[in-house]
Amino acid sequence: MIKVEFLGPIKKEPIEVDIKNLNQLSEILKQDNDLIKWLENSAIAINDTLVNKKDHPLNSGDKISLLPPVCGG
Repeated sequence: MIKVEFLGPIKKEPIEVDIKNLNQLSEILKQDNDLIKWLENSAIAINDTLVNKKDHPLNSGDKISLLPPVCGG
């Protein structure tokens, strides 16, 4: 399973999903109307490393973080 966490102002509890890449995660998250506005503007980190390819392979135990642009410190 892959853990997905939502940071900053995204008011969602972490979820766990059984997926192979970020394309699959995108399809799942697009079903949540509250998340749609964040998907286009957020950065994605896998195990705390920023990625920009949706076909990036995932392994069981990976952690994905959705980082909205307002997360800066």
